[in-house]
Amino acid sequence: MLSLDLLAANLLSPVVLAFVLGVVATSLKSDLEVPPAMHSAMSLFLLLAIGFKGGVAVSQASLSTLWLPLLTTVAAGIATTLFAYLVLRRFVGLSKIDAAAVSAHYGSVSAVTFIAARDLSARVFGEPEGILVALLVALEIPAILIGLWLGQRSSRGGERMWLSIREVLTGRTMMLLGGGLLIGALAGAERMQRVTPLFFTLFDGVLVLFLLDLGMAAAKRLKDVRIVGWRFVAFTVAVPITHGVFGVWLGTALGFSPGGAAVFGAMLSSASYIAAPAAVRMGLPEANPSLYLTAALGLTFPFNLALGIPIYLAVARALS
Repeated sequence: MLSLDLLAANLLSPVVLAFVLGVVATSLKSDLEVPPAMHSAMSLFLLLAIGFKGGVAVSQASLSTLWLPLLTTVAAGIATTLFAYLVLRRFVGLSKIDAAAVSAHYGSVSAVTFIAARDLSARVFGEPEGILVALLVALEIPAILIGLWLGQRSSRGGERMWLSIREVLTGRTMMLLGGGLLIGALAGAERMQRVTPLFFTLFDGVLVLFLLDLGMAAAKRLKDVRIVGWRFVAFTVAVPITHGVFGVWLGTALGFSPGGAAVFGAMLSSASYIAAPAAVRMGLPEANPSLYLTAALGLTFPFNLALGIPIYLAVARALS
């Protein structure tokens, strides 16, 4: 099902190769580094650009075509969070607090995984549906709320939960994606042409630099793998694949193109390492950060970037 051509198209893309370069540089103790200010600027640029693209697509769609995918996405986010929690409790053997913290990350979404999946899908199948950006925003919140609720049932953290909700809603990811989506929807395709040279033309180049930085960050988290155990490592691969294949099937059932279904699968398979850690750190301070950060950024993100996304594309091709 997974062809060598599809695998090569992904592994030899500048995005993946830049990530590998970052991992190699850190592993060899190179002095290569990306200044923190540049990392923040690139993150701001990418999230806002993705929001703009999705907003333009939403401006051209009718409400009747949006409500079912939005409701389905929210339900899928809740389902994947609960599934991850059950696996972490019964198979991995984590405590309630740690299982809840990790499951919040795995029911939520990685915007960078979405961007990488969208990039490969566009090259293989053509441009996927623009409304996927709206679904990306919808997927961010429910999983974090469910994860916090699962953890705080035994930690008396009701007040912290509301602080965490505010953290998610006012955090950088939600403000840039949601704000960009709103701007693109209100401005429309014609008015957005004015900013196309900056936000759309330069997008791929900035993405390569951002993945170089993430490669270095992921390599640093890999040092913690030895403390998490083989069951936890297996979870970081098996559960994303399960979520991803389920997402591809769900996207196909919703009527998405093969490329759109593959991107939707990649969204469900991904683990948040920006919004979720900030919310969990505030809402579940007792949880072990090494577990959820190592899992999301050090293990699942590299797996999806190298192998997961081509698998979801192959499944989408087979289902179509």
